[in-house]
Amino acid sequence: MIDSESRQDTMLDGEKEVRRDLAACYRLFAKYGRTDVTLTHLSARVPGQAYQYLINPYGLLFHEITASSLLKVDFNGNILAGDYPVNEAGHAIHTAVLKARPDINAVLHSHTRAGMAVLT
Repeated sequence: MIDSESRQDTMLDGEKEVRRDLAACYRLFAKYGRTDVTLTHLSARVPGQAYQYLINPYGLLFHEITASSLLKVDFNGNILAGDYPVNEAGHAIHTAVLKARPDINAVLHSHTRAGMAVLT
């Protein structure tokens, strides 16, 4: 795993922006009660890396997630950047959607009462 400081130095601007947007999305999900603690996941494809994505680390609540705490994971489940484990269920679902739909860049999957999946 790569520590946060060296990760920032090697990150492309596009990834930084996606990290900020995805972290903000997690915080909005928390603010509006769209989280069920461990079963809801949001992910975003890493710009310029078709087989890598960002997702929440296992063990952090949505209101705790920051741009720098997001994991960068490849489709084989290898953590490329991050200090926490990946949730295997989240990895399986998000990898399957991102593989099947190379035209989308984000997946929002929830298990709330409203129960929805949104593809953008």
